[in-house]
Amino acid sequence: MFRPLPLFIGLRYTRAKRRNHFISFISLISMLGITLGIVALIVVLSVMNGFHKEIRERILSMASHATLSAPSGSMADWPALLDRVRDHPAVIGAAPFVEIQAMLVHGGSVNGAMIRAILPEAEDQVAELRRDMIDGSVDDLVDGAFNIILGQELAMLLGVGPGDKVTVVTPQLNPTPVGVMPRLKAFTVSGLFSVGMGDFDRGAAFISLGDGARLMRLGDDVTGIRLKLTDMFEAPRLARQIALDLGGVYLVTDWTQSHRNFFAALQIEKRMMTIILFLIVAVAAFNIVSTLVMVVTDKRSDIAVLRTLGASPGRIMAIFMIQGTTIGAVGTLLGVIGGLVLAWNVEAIVSRIEGLFGVHFLDPTIYYISLLPSDPRLADILFVAGGAFLMSVVATIYPAWRAARTDPAEALRYD
Repeated sequence: MFRPLPLFIGLRYTRAKRRNHFISFISLISMLGITLGIVALIVVLSVMNGFHKEIRERILSMASHATLSAPSGSMADWPALLDRVRDHPAVIGAAPFVEIQAMLVHGGSVNGAMIRAILPEAEDQVAELRRDMIDGSVDDLVDGAFNIILGQELAMLLGVGPGDKVTVVTPQLNPTPVGVMPRLKAFTVSGLFSVGMGDFDRGAAFISLGDGARLMRLGDDVTGIRLKLTDMFEAPRLARQIALDLGGVYLVTDWTQSHRNFFAALQIEKRMMTIILFLIVAVAAFNIVSTLVMVVTDKRSDIAVLRTLGASPGRIMAIFMIQGTTIGAVGTLLGVIGGLVLAWNVEAIVSRIEGLFGVHFLDPTIYYISLLPSDPRLADILFVAGGAFLMSVVATIYPAWRAARTDPAEALRYD
């Protein structure tokens, strides 16, 4: 069977038992270093992806993929527009809403909140409020009942629970005999929800659509329409396309704009963590340099014999590049396999460790996410494996070049 000479000798050098066991030890350490570095990278990136996915899902359980609203702040004729939006192929669900920035007052406690007036049956199409309810029901939001659903932490700050009264203070002003006063309305707390995100649990509340329109004196109008799209990652493009298809003038926002700073911070954190952990792989990969330099020194006489038999400097260089690349390739393969196995089972492994030692790495009383979600992604794995292998190849160039420059006469002089 035909085997190229550099490949045959390079692989043989990789497998051969050396007189100098220290070289074999350094080769093994280099391979294990690459393996452990890749395992660490894959697991950390998978866990970070899992956290990002969990946070994104929690945010989108309250925030819609996109929102259409009128520039005037009041959208008339919305039932007909709602039907047209729901017929669009890019839309899974749509729901009208009225948005109110208000203060909630109970006794001596005052707290700001973003109140969203909704139709419960329509809201189910765009959000997961019903799933996040921990007390009461979304169906209690009936026009004219003036019920309100509060985030759990917001209710704790106000010191209220189901059945208690809270006063909603809106920024609109009412003229009275004693002067201009803000608009006030008492609501009954009918339920509590918990998303696991402080922005919502401390600062959001829900009332019925009719009560919200009445409170804001919108008549039959609404603030806008919330959309759930077929592909949330294409929300910016799809939302603008929908607005163009509908005609008219609408303000278009999407979830990437509403939480841009937060998701940008998460992306920067992931990028910096990748760079830091890649340094582990880089150190292990460039250990191959020292390994091959010692191998070249150990094999000077072999190199001289090959040169006298007609091997070109290019072939000599290829032999040692193949040897170093093989070390990097095996380390990369083992690292990818180990990383994937650990990433797929990290939650079970952490739970087992917590059970054995009676500890909580993510205390549920402190952290919103108390588990270690993992989401291995092909793009991350290919990036890590490709980067590690490329560094291994680069690390072989200098030692292989030195081997190619070996002078046969000088090498054989004292042998």
